Amino acid sequence: MIAVELYQGDGGEWDRFVQSAPGWTHFHRYGWRKVFERVFDHECTYLAARDPAGRIVGVLPLVRVNSRMFGDYLVSLPFLNYGGPLGHSDACQQLAIHASDVAQDRGVDLLELRSRYDLGLDLPVSHRKITVLRDLTPTGGKPWSSDLSSKLRSQIKRPQKEGVEIRFGLEQLESFYQVFARHMRDLGTPVQSIRLFQAIRDVFPDDVWFGCAYLREEPVAAGCGFRWGTEFEMTWASSLRRYNGIAPNMLLYWSFMERCVEQGVTLFNFGRCTPGGGTHRFKQQWGSRDVPLWWYYQSDGERAATPSTDEKAFAWGPVIWRRLPLPLANTLGPYVVRYVP
Repeated sequence: MIAVELYQGDGGEWDRFVQSAPGWTHFHRYGWRKVFERVFDHECTYLAARDPAGRIVGVLPLVRVNSRMFGDYLVSLPFLNYGGPLGHSDACQQLAIHASDVAQDRGVDLLELRSRYDLGLDLPVSHRKITVLRDLTPTGGKPWSSDLSSKLRSQIKRPQKEGVEIRFGLEQLESFYQVFARHMRDLGTPVQSIRLFQAIRDVFPDDVWFGCAYLREEPVAAGCGFRWGTEFEMTWASSLRRYNGIAPNMLLYWSFMERCVEQGVTLFNFGRCTPGGGTHRFKQQWGSRDVPLWWYYQSDGERAATPSTDEKAFAWGPVIWRRLPLPLANTLGPYVVRYVP
């Protein structure tokens, strides 16, 4: 008999289970609770399923994101791609049932369990987002790159010829954020607070990678992602529009992949995107494959997905946001985006 409880143990027991479970992701790590509570002050409900002997056989992290403007959501996990039920099949079923009860008790508009696999849950599922993966199989040299098109190779070489240099390290956080914040404003999207990335750096210094492309000491493209096991996900990536002609983002991605190969990573995860969009097409050119995401949900009947600027009700937002001065956008952005999971 599996029993689901509100987890009150330490992060060590939780993480030991997570890292032994098939299909685990970095976002199942217990440290994310500290990040969400420290940066956003969001309510976290971490559930554990135990067998009769008291051993953990499943976990489910849940975070509540609640605002009058955007709605009330219980998500596993907001702002990220994964975090849904993890563990034995029966445990995942019981965790989902318990999460549904929690959502009903709290009267949220939507419960969303973001999984990368089909868990066979008795809930509706959305495939509105996909992830894009590329296998890296180093055997000496760089045979993993032999299938790249000549056009893509030339786009990687172009920024090198222009003198673009890639640097990695935790000290690249500020340069990453400088590029990221401007890029998000130009897209018309509120930016996350730099406090989020500082907390990530502090909690996961061994797992997070910050990389930045420089042209004559100016940061022009940057990325931030996570390694777990033999997989790396590029979670956030940006480049400055005025340098699109020399394609520094192409060298950035190439350099992240090179680093993965050097460190024994065999799967490069480009992160989530909307099928058919421009971001999807960018990721496809790297010889990658599409994988549908399994985002299970329980709705109050009015909303079957978390808010998006694709919705008519919010379409005005990007138009206005692009016109804001950058300092104002950077100040206001974190107060808005913290409620858009």
